[in-house]
Order: sequence, then structure tokens, then C-alpha cells
Amino acid sequence: MPRFTEKEMPAEDWSDADVFEKNFYLEHPDVSSRDAAAVASHRAKHAIAVSGRDPPSPITTFEEASFPDYVLSELRAAGFPTPTPIQSQAWPTVLSGRDVVAVAETGSGKTLSFLLPAVVHVNAQPYLEPGDGPIALVLAPTRELAVQIQAEAAIFGASSKIKSACVYGGAPKGPQVSALRDGVEICAATPGRLIDFIETRAVSLRRVTYFVLDEADRMLDMGFEPQIRKISDRIRPDRQTLLFTATWPKEVEGVAADFLHDPVTVRVGDASLKANVNIAQSVDVMDEDEKYGKLVSLLERQLDGGGKSAEDAEYAAASPRRIIVFLASKAKVDAVTRRLRTDGFPALSIHGDKSQEEREWVLGEFRAGTSPVMLATDVAARGLDVKDVRCVINHDFPSSGASYLTLDYVHRVGRTGRAGARGEAHSFFTSADARHAKALCALLRDGGCAVPDALARHVEASSRLADGLSRGSLGGGGRGGGGGT
Repeated sequence: MPRFTEKEMPAEDWSDADVFEKNFYLEHPDVSSRDAAAVASHRAKHAIAVSGRDPPSPITTFEEASFPDYVLSELRAAGFPTPTPIQSQAWPTVLSGRDVVAVAETGSGKTLSFLLPAVVHVNAQPYLEPGDGPIALVLAPTRELAVQIQAEAAIFGASSKIKSACVYGGAPKGPQVSALRDGVEICAATPGRLIDFIETRAVSLRRVTYFVLDEADRMLDMGFEPQIRKISDRIRPDRQTLLFTATWPKEVEGVAADFLHDPVTVRVGDASLKANVNIAQSVDVMDEDEKYGKLVSLLERQLDGGGKSAEDAEYAAASPRRIIVFLASKAKVDAVTRRLRTDGFPALSIHGDKSQEEREWVLGEFRAGTSPVMLATDVAARGLDVKDVRCVINHDFPSSGASYLTLDYVHRVGRTGRAGARGEAHSFFTSADARHAKALCALLRDGGCAVPDALARHVEASSRLADGLSRGSLGGGGRGGGGGT
């Protein structure tokens, strides 16, 4: 299939683009009847902060969201009791056709916050014609997350006969191209493979009117930003754009403004970076060669249904004991997995060098509880939604740059404690991680967790070193350091 070169890619002309509808929100009488004090009380109770021009009031029930009956039927069938805090504010805002930045902790219901309005949006648009691309496009940073989003789209779009597809690298292109050519209304994609299909003219984005970035902070950092801009340039400028994320560092806020028009920002929880308070975090300071023994000890306790209290034991007995172990590199993931399996542990591994077929098989075995221990690189740290992950173990502390290190830690431990459940996170900390001690102590304190004395001593040592270096620089290089010319 011929590929456009960068110079050959023609600029899109939107002068003849049809006007489309994107406001589908009809405020429920129960919402209209609430005064400002009641709205403020609901937001305060659920730690919802909203900014932007004239945001709609939050809803408290599914019926208040103005969803059509076919969406409400799917929600009832799924057994959800009430909207989560992010859904209560995001649904009326997204259904109103506004651009939205939505920030809420992992496991809080963000995926359905954008997928259910997507179903409503798609059903209001003209039917696809042969050769048309998708109407709703959701970009995700990893193939696992893209697959997960498409699976949810298939479930909640089934009653409307909405077709969806997933586009990602590491898998054969043929079936993905065929699905796109058959016509899909919702496409979940990773940026690299989607750009490949744009350049080979396997897909057009001219019909996209609903554009979502999931894990938006990661999508807009320096790694993905050029790809996102290239994709965004192929989509009509009056589309509805939604950014959903668990963390929203200052570094990406300015970049995000380039993709948004008159947005509403919805934030649930404290604006500071912190782990879910339902996660009991602990840190063990040790030498590198002590890690494996500690890992075995933790796995034995977890897989035996352990817990420190009768309540913990009851919870462990009632839920599968799935455990995710994070390591710093693909080689370490493979080496430790082999060692655990030799020692009799039901462990499997996942990382970027494995084929998509193998990764999907590993995730299937993990979700089913057949292999309840999964070792992974940070490929599994973001967006991966597996119910009843009992415990996360950071065998290696995140190895990303300083500005994103604590952010990666929060995403890792967020694989447990999802949707209001409790969870545990254990981290192994060595002297090589000392520069991150202060930030880790802050995360522990914010989560109401104890800071071990050994970790606090690393902070004190770093402070003394920094103080000494500062005094040395102020002293002009020390005694006798006048420096001749």
C-alpha cells in the first residue's frame, strides 16, 4: 500500500465540513430544582472541583444523566449502583458537548465517563458511508489499555449495533485494516499504529467528531506529543475533545491548551499527587541482594490468604489473590519470573518485547486467577483494569526521570485499591533510590501510611548533603580557593 511522505500529506480542508450535533444534555427536573447550596454540598462531599465557563450541575443518579433508555438498560445490566464522583460531574458536562479535562484517581470510573457519552454522540450522527473512518476516536498510550477500552466499547455499544475496533502495534496489520474498511464508529488506538494507517491511507479521520485522550498526561508529555499533534491535525478543529487522566502535572497543562476550546476542568480529590487512600503502602529499605528473599516472603503471605487481621483474612478469602510485581527492565522481569517458577510460584510475565498474542494470553490467565502472580515493566502501570488485584509489589522503584518518577509510582500502586476496594502496595527501596526518598515520604504521609525510620534517614542524609554543597558554593570554593588569574 503506498505511503504518503511527510511532504505529500495534504493539509485538511474543512471548509465544506457538515455541521454536526454534540449537545445532547437535557437537564433533569430533579437537577434543575437543586439550589446552589445543594450543588456545592454534593461537590464538597465528593471532593469535586470544577472550573471553566458555566459548568452544568452534577447528577446523583443514572436517570438524571439524560441518557437514552438503551444506555440506562446497559448500566442496570452491569449492576452499577450509582454514578461515581467523576461520572456525576463529567457525564452532564461531556453530554453538553463541552471540551473537558477530567482528573480522578485510578479505578474511579473514567472509562465509562467518556464511553457512554460517545455512544450517544455516535448514534446522533449520520450513518457511515463506505470509506468513512470512525466517529469517535480514543487514543491510549499502551496496547493493553487500548484493547481494554475497545472491549468496553463493544459491551456498551452492542445494543445500538455500534461497531468498534482496536488499532495497535505489535500485531498483524491485516485484520485491523479490514475492520476499519468494514466501517467502525468507535476506534481505540495507540498513536504509532494509527499514524502508520493514516500515512498508508488505510484510515481517514474526516468523520471524527469525538476525540479522547485517555491517560492524557502521558499522551501529552514529550514522548507522545508530536504524534498526538500529527493525529490532531487530521481531525476537524470543531470536534469535541476530552482529556481523561489520573494525574495532571503542571508540565502538560500548557500543552493541553493547544488541543482544547473553552474547556471545563473536573477534578475529583486533592490536586496534589498522591496514591489512593484505600491502599496501604509500605516501604522496606534493603540491599539489592535482599530483594528476592523479601519478594518470596511477601508472595507466600499473600498467596496463603495472609493479612495482618481477621478482617484482612476474610477479605483475602473472598477475593482472588492477584498480585502484580513491577521491575525496572524486561531482562529482570524474565529472570525473576524464571526463578519464581523454578521455586514453584504461579508466575507469568508481561513486557514490551512479548508478542501481542502472548501478552493477551498472560493477561487472560491473570484475570482468571489461573496465574495469580504477574511480573511486569511499566507497560502494566497505566490504565490496566484488573478486578481484585490484592497487592502491588515494587521490586524495583520506578526508573523514569525525576519529574515523572512519583507520578509513575502513583500509577503503579493504583493497579490495586480500585473502585473503592482496599489494597496493599509494598516497595523495595535501596541506596540507589536515595534521591527519591523525600518524594516517597511525602506520598506515604499523604496516604496516612507510616514512614520507616530507614527511609527517613535517607531524607536526612540527602538534606545534609544538599546543605553542605550549598554552603560550599557560597564560600567561594573553600579555604585557599581564591583562584588566581
